[in-house]
Amino acid sequence: MVDVVLPCLNERGALPWVLSRLPDGYRAIVVDNGSTDGSGELAQSLGATVVREDRRGFGAAAHAGLLAATAEFVAFCDCDGSLDPAQLPALLAPVMDGSADLVLGSRQPQPGSWPLHARIANRVLASRIRRLTGEHVTDLGPMRAARREGLVSLGLADRRSGYPLEMFLKASLRRWRIAEIPVPYAPRTGKSKVTGTIRGTITAVNDMSAQLRAAKSLLPSGPVRMTGRREERI
Repeated sequence: MVDVVLPCLNERGALPWVLSRLPDGYRAIVVDNGSTDGSGELAQSLGATVVREDRRGFGAAAHAGLLAATAEFVAFCDCDGSLDPAQLPALLAPVMDGSADLVLGSRQPQPGSWPLHARIANRVLASRIRRLTGEHVTDLGPMRAARREGLVSLGLADRRSGYPLEMFLKASLRRWRIAEIPVPYAPRTGKSKVTGTIRGTITAVNDMSAQLRAAKSLLPSGPVRMTGRREERI
């Protein structure tokens, strides 16, 4: 079985579709992060395991779901209908066969799915990550998969928008094998709370910049060279 963590804040309109797209053997853990539209109750009525997390923030919700998971393998996915949970087996396959430790879904935007300001911010972030770590990453999307035990061992502390980046950076510092798989990225259902607004994008950029600064202090300085999968500093 695979546990799928679905951070949720007022996603009642998208929940039925999202939950219906989960493959057999994948358990939905919907983390209600203070919804006022009955999302938690709806998710429970549709058969999902519901966890309440009163502390607002993507990282708070995502980590609460990780701690509630019991399966060997854990996946994360947005709960707004922009990402299709039917794509999750493709992400899990490299983790399950032992060829990767962390797999990211690289979002492939469909028309109307990604505001220009968010797309630019994501491109700049990916470039900074490549320079810092040498990892060949193009997108730090929310759809991802790994073993639960490994994720818990990372000691993730960010409880806001920096959580996905912290996970990536700590995995890279531990020399996890990190892979990307393209996934379709569709327009979300309802109003965006983060990158769909300029204010939300700025907040996310600030949170992630803090993670980059913290990671930079742990890395040796100097030029990088290519050594197989990734670049290494020399």
